[in-house]
Amino acid sequence: MSAVPANTFTDAIVAIEDVSSRIEDVFARVGNQLGRGHIIFKELNQGLAHLSEELSGAEIEGAATALQEIAARLSELARALPAESALLTTIGKSTAEASSLLKPLFKHIQMITIIARSARIEAASLDGDREGFLAFTQEAYDLGKAVQGSIEGCARDQQRLSEAVATASGRQKEFESRYGSQLVSESAELGAAYSGLRDQRGKSSHLADLASGSTKKIAEAVGSAIISLQAGDSTRQRLEHVCHGLRLSSGSAPSLVPEPVASDDGARAICRLQAAQLRDAQREFGGDIGQIIRVLSAILNDASSVVGHGRSLFGGDEGGSSSFLARIKHTLAQASTLIATCESAGRAVDEALAIVEDTLAKFRQAIAGLAEATVDITLIGMNAGLKASHLGSRGSAFVVIANELKATADQVSAGAGRLRPVLDGIERSANKLKELRVQGDPTQLANLEPQILQALREVEAGNERLGRLMSRLVDEGAEFEGLMNSAQGLMSSLGESSATLPTVAVRLETASAGAHRPQSQDEAMLDALFARYTMERERDVHREFLQALGLVSTAAARRVEAVEPADDGIELF
Repeated sequence: MSAVPANTFTDAIVAIEDVSSRIEDVFARVGNQLGRGHIIFKELNQGLAHLSEELSGAEIEGAATALQEIAARLSELARALPAESALLTTIGKSTAEASSLLKPLFKHIQMITIIARSARIEAASLDGDREGFLAFTQEAYDLGKAVQGSIEGCARDQQRLSEAVATASGRQKEFESRYGSQLVSESAELGAAYSGLRDQRGKSSHLADLASGSTKKIAEAVGSAIISLQAGDSTRQRLEHVCHGLRLSSGSAPSLVPEPVASDDGARAICRLQAAQLRDAQREFGGDIGQIIRVLSAILNDASSVVGHGRSLFGGDEGGSSSFLARIKHTLAQASTLIATCESAGRAVDEALAIVEDTLAKFRQAIAGLAEATVDITLIGMNAGLKASHLGSRGSAFVVIANELKATADQVSAGAGRLRPVLDGIERSANKLKELRVQGDPTQLANLEPQILQALREVEAGNERLGRLMSRLVDEGAEFEGLMNSAQGLMSSLGESSATLPTVAVRLETASAGAHRPQSQDEAMLDALFARYTMERERDVHREFLQALGLVSTAAARRVEAVEPADDGIELF
């Protein structure tokens, strides 16, 4: 019969086996949860990689490029508006100046026809070569009438040009005042959308890298946690050895071969030895549990960070890819409406430019014809004057008329000379305006829309995939988080349960107080306990306990000699 009360052994064994069974159950469940969590996070990483690919495809790149281009073109339109308005104003002023120059020119040409008719009357009164003088005056009259018809046509064209330029200038100024600032703002919006799209692509790539890095970290952490979970089996074995030692000490150890009975001092010593083993096992196990909980916490933080980044980038509360692309579409729709309005306003400018081009061609043709006619009229007048001078006093009146014809022709030529630089100025302004219209052609801008809309349609189709991936990301992220929280809770609960072991050790030490040096027959039992150990830590505690009692176990000594030559510093399990 043991010197230690039987109920002490029974209570201790029940408490220890309860903790041991909890260890086996909890570590199995946590191991399964870690394995499942690792698989889930690998799937999360694949999902994030797919998300990243969705925003890194050629479709998005095409949309981004088109957004940038249309933003630049709208900006060009906005910058061109003041210049276009200024050029239209210049053309309007030059057209008015041309009109003012046409009026005296028209009067001079009328004067030529009047002088030609007077010369015809005078020629009819002359004796000798009357027919020749009549032919001269008829030719001058015909030339004058022809030029007069040409100038009258120019006057009508000039009026049409003035009206077209005034209309275009009015529409342009109205458009500039109403939509100029909107062009600038829409350009900025599209530019911001382009930057936002590129920024989101960059963040997506960063998220993929972050997820990949976190997956590696989590894989390492899971591996570390699984290795740490091996401590559960080690602790369970140590607790089994403690229970065996307690049964041996109490004389109740089941065996087919009767075990030697320990002396009272031996029973107390074995009981105290098991208390020491129990304390040491709980201390190491507590450290292992703390390490596992820290690893689980780190895993959970890493996973939550990655999932949080994914939610904020692709489907957060403030709007993800879907709402971001919706904003781009809305901005593009506004730009499209603005382009249509701009195209309508620009049509008047284009019509005015066409009239300017047509009018200038007619003006130049008329001026060229006028130059030829004035030369011919001048020659006719000079020839007629010379011929009339040979008639003496009878031809003096005709000479005066011929000189008047020449002088009027000179005034027409001078008037045409003053008109030419004005027309040149109109042409230069029209060419500059035409260049601006080519650079900001709304038709070219409108041609960009199908490209962007096609890209955005691709993105919308991808958005459906993004939505499914985000749902999976959220669901699996929640499952992962639940698994890790559950594992943490299980380990924390197990830690609290194992914290009762030192109390059991105290009761054992109290019950076995007053133990003396074990008898010689007890050494065999101590050696048998030593032989059951599977971990070096158990052997160290055993040796330290014997040393404290002044004993040296022959089995322990032999074991040390056998191990030392091959000792590589690795603990035995």
